[in-house]
Amino acid sequence: MERDAVFRLAVRGMSRKGGERAVARTLEAAEARELAVDVRHGEVRFALPDGGSLAGVRSAVRAAGYTPGEAARRTADAGERPASPEVDGGVRPANEGDGSVPANVDGPPALRPESRRVRPPKRDPDAFDLVLVGSGAAAFAAGIEAVRRGARVAMVERGVVGGTCVNVGCIPSKLLLRAGTVRDRAQHPPYDGLGTSAGAVDLPRLIAAKDALVAELRRDKYERLIDLYGFTLLRGEGRFRDAATLEVDGRPVRGRAYVVATGRRPAVPEIPGLAAVDFLTGETLLSLRHPPEHLIVIGSGMIALELGLTVRLLGSRVTVLGRGTRLLPTEEPEASAALLRALEQKGIAFLLGARIGRVEEAAGRTRVLGEKDGKPFAVEGDALLVATGRRPNTEALSLERAGVAVGSRGEIVVDARLRTSAPHIYAAGDVTGLPPFVYVAAHAGAVAAENALGGERTAALEAVPRVLFTSPALARVGLTEAEARRMGRAVRTATLDLGQVPRAIVGRETDGVFKLVVDAPTGRLLGASVVAEDAGEVIAAATLAVRAGLTVRDLRETLFPYLTMAEGLKLAALAFDVDVRRLSCCAG
Repeated sequence: MERDAVFRLAVRGMSRKGGERAVARTLEAAEARELAVDVRHGEVRFALPDGGSLAGVRSAVRAAGYTPGEAARRTADAGERPASPEVDGGVRPANEGDGSVPANVDGPPALRPESRRVRPPKRDPDAFDLVLVGSGAAAFAAGIEAVRRGARVAMVERGVVGGTCVNVGCIPSKLLLRAGTVRDRAQHPPYDGLGTSAGAVDLPRLIAAKDALVAELRRDKYERLIDLYGFTLLRGEGRFRDAATLEVDGRPVRGRAYVVATGRRPAVPEIPGLAAVDFLTGETLLSLRHPPEHLIVIGSGMIALELGLTVRLLGSRVTVLGRGTRLLPTEEPEASAALLRALEQKGIAFLLGARIGRVEEAAGRTRVLGEKDGKPFAVEGDALLVATGRRPNTEALSLERAGVAVGSRGEIVVDARLRTSAPHIYAAGDVTGLPPFVYVAAHAGAVAAENALGGERTAALEAVPRVLFTSPALARVGLTEAEARRMGRAVRTATLDLGQVPRAIVGRETDGVFKLVVDAPTGRLLGASVVAEDAGEVIAAATLAVRAGLTVRDLRETLFPYLTMAEGLKLAALAFDVDVRRLSCCAG
């Protein structure tokens, strides 16, 4: 009687918790039979049918998040020997006939009928170890972490896979902003003797290029990972039937644990007349086919400023209406003032401290009416962008049925381990009250998945950097001076004008500032703010300094490469006690 080829394969990374079940399920999917998983010794024993592919088994093990090691094949005369490349590829060696184990070899003891075997239980197609609601950065990070831990994962998505960042956020907005910056520099070169110029923008072609990049990244970084990691993708609207069951368009789906990561959408304020106006949001503006002559922006936060500047650099007039009397009031006042000056020099008009009364539309023109300092104003344009923040996508989830509490703005309330008020339900990303950045969402997703499967990890959010990708950019990490003083901290601060940074001088980009906030008794860096063209790159170094508890002295004594924007951190550290204007260009 013919026997299947029997193998022993080392598998690294298996844990006692879930590893046995996950590897058994992986091998079963790769047509392996007679499974025996030995977690303690980090190996599996299995049989492959005639023509079965050991290479396919290895690939399946890798996709499950484990590392396949050496393989040995059971033979009649020598017990075990390394598997040959031909067998790995599913091709039988010529000297082994049909590739089966001879009948007089009973096989490894664990494969004998009387031995105990790992038999994967029959699957309930609607039951999973972890159910993810959403398919953005937080959900994918959670799913990948869960698969690494041996979990069976379902992902629920009602719309386009990939979430905000790749589809209607970071990626498309930064591409268009970068395109506008290139055009602006061609129009206004900072150096004498350059005969550059820029013509009219072919917006449909630019939008098509943006759409192509978005589709490529969505496919490569999201959609393909679904099959690679073995997620079960469930299309439809998810809502909780009760604490144990989620309905996806009426289909019951059960999870031992859940991670809700449904993100946010643009918030639209209640302004009289706005509902009757054809306005843009931060998402729909990214698909404009014709540049407006004059764009009015309601809102003055990060999205409003990035998109307003994008449209301005592509050739349109832009007026920003902000409710606050200071631009970005939660940032350092020196940073806000520097950015305001720079954006005004780019041609953006600002009306801060504006109270909007109503919006009107007639003959294709939009008028925004209100008052500032008690005096009425009216601004008219041919396009209106409403960028007044984003709101969590929680209304359709029926969270109350699952016992999940939400905050005053609809955000899911979580603790430091990303657990909601329902012990087996976790949440991550923008749907919570965490900082609304994609890298925070991804970190939180991985932490939530780990904890949902039995971990006790706390999200590491002590030093979260933020970058406003204007030109110049504004970046910050840690505490502002005002925040530190409200906490009762005794602090020292130093401010450095960008005109003292050699890199900025050479680049003819001196609109900006560095500001450091340190703990007065210890000299430890508590926060850093940077307004500069490369502020996002600089803030990465400052983030490491804040998280590691480095001091002003550490920054002073660290060698920074000359003619980099990051050198501004060292110069700002020197500015606590030295007049940097009296130093030679590289004396720092």
